[in-house]
Amino acid sequence: MTILLPAMNVFCTDKTGTLTEGEVKIHSAVDVEGKESDRVLLYAYLNAISESGYVNPIDTAIREYKTFDISTYQKLDEVAYDFNRKRLSILFKKDSRNLIVTKGALKNILDVCSTVETAEGKTIDIADGRQKLHQQAEDLGSKGFRALGVAYRDFERDSFSKDDETNMTFLGYLALFDPPKAGIADTIKELELLGITPKMITGDSKAVAMSIIQQIGLPEPKAMTGSELEKLSDEALMHRVQDTNVFAEVEPNQKERIIIALKKAGNVVGYLGDGINDASALHAADVGISVESAVDVAKEAADIVLMEKDLNVLIEGVKEGRVTFANTLKYVFMATSANFGNMFSMAGISLFLPFLPLLPSQILLTNLLTDFPELTIATDRVDKELVSKPRRMDIKFIRNFMIVFGLLSSIFDYLTFGALLLLHAQPQQFRTGWFLESVISASMVVLVVRTRKSIFDSKPGKYLLMATLATVGVTIFMPWTPLGTLFGFQPLPLSFVLVLGAIVLFYVTAAENVKRVFYSRVKF
Repeated sequence: MTILLPAMNVFCTDKTGTLTEGEVKIHSAVDVEGKESDRVLLYAYLNAISESGYVNPIDTAIREYKTFDISTYQKLDEVAYDFNRKRLSILFKKDSRNLIVTKGALKNILDVCSTVETAEGKTIDIADGRQKLHQQAEDLGSKGFRALGVAYRDFERDSFSKDDETNMTFLGYLALFDPPKAGIADTIKELELLGITPKMITGDSKAVAMSIIQQIGLPEPKAMTGSELEKLSDEALMHRVQDTNVFAEVEPNQKERIIIALKKAGNVVGYLGDGINDASALHAADVGISVESAVDVAKEAADIVLMEKDLNVLIEGVKEGRVTFANTLKYVFMATSANFGNMFSMAGISLFLPFLPLLPSQILLTNLLTDFPELTIATDRVDKELVSKPRRMDIKFIRNFMIVFGLLSSIFDYLTFGALLLLHAQPQQFRTGWFLESVISASMVVLVVRTRKSIFDSKPGKYLLMATLATVGVTIFMPWTPLGTLFGFQPLPLSFVLVLGAIVLFYVTAAENVKRVFYSRVKF
């Protein structure tokens, strides 16, 4: 939900297009010895250019990297890519030979291979070279390259199915790279300064993920792979996710589990995703974030849709959200404490007076005038410390604030009542005096409670200050106007005005000191 954006303290994102430029490029095609291989590139090109299903940036990059004359190859059949197999296989006919060419995620390619073709063109059992294959992939990953596998198989028939993706021969690797976005390191640091812990969730290998994360400057990266995650119970995962900031080789269905574990650990979790396989994670997150270019199901599942895939946009949104949240809390503090105090004052004094402390029309006028400064709170300045970390709505804190400052308001209301009675105020003078003290003190105290700092160290917004001064001015002159007479007020003697002025000044000073003590003892 967007209301939780200011409280977000964990932000999960994918890698491609968010932390990186999002433009996949081919670095090289290499055999199992790590040497450049045109044959690996040819087979990858055949597979990519003949695809008729899922359009993806990897195939586009392969087609643009280098072209080959494939006029002697005839496409016979295709088994499209899917998120479970993570492979694309196409059957070709060349002369009298039928050939299945498969490319995809390295692990998924190796799973269907039984042999390996060496640099010399010999074929050996995959068991004899598996360790070397994984080491070569690790070496590519440590340099920031994502490794895809390319394999082939001779075939007899003119059609095939995914069940025929067996006993294949591993040919080599495609090394892909997607460089980090310019300035992303500064963006990550700014997220951390805002009290938000970034975590990367990617289907890429652990080596690639760690390489990228180190390039962008994420401190002390700790990684977990999808296979490790699968072995953990929900309880164990809830504890592990706190210290893990890189989730690599993650299956689509594991993303939602990571989000739920983070939430159970007490975090407010944001998740940025744009694919079909992100929909469940977006729905599970406290703040689901997608982008305009995302698939429809991702945008439907998200709470926020960004017009561009840029974390700087999100940072600005978090800051604005926290400003709005802080100003909303100011209004809540003022409204609850003022209403509580006025109720306590009105109910108490009514037991002792032989007349109404305020007429109904005067109560409505009081509410109207005190609302003017509060209406401008939305435009008020917000102290930096209120934007620098996540904050949540705390009902207990609001209750304590209401009681403390509501009772403080009532104390000075009763002080006003006592002063007016000692001055032998008549009913009309009493109502006028309380009206003046109530409206002016309520307006002035807004400037005090709007900030945790001293009133002299935190300047209010221009419109709040203007509205407060205007309200005070209108209130002071109201009894001397025909409108004041209409509402049942009358001008007060100078002695009344001076006493009331002293009470208001004393109230503002007391509120400032109570605020300092309150925030030193009650944390929020």
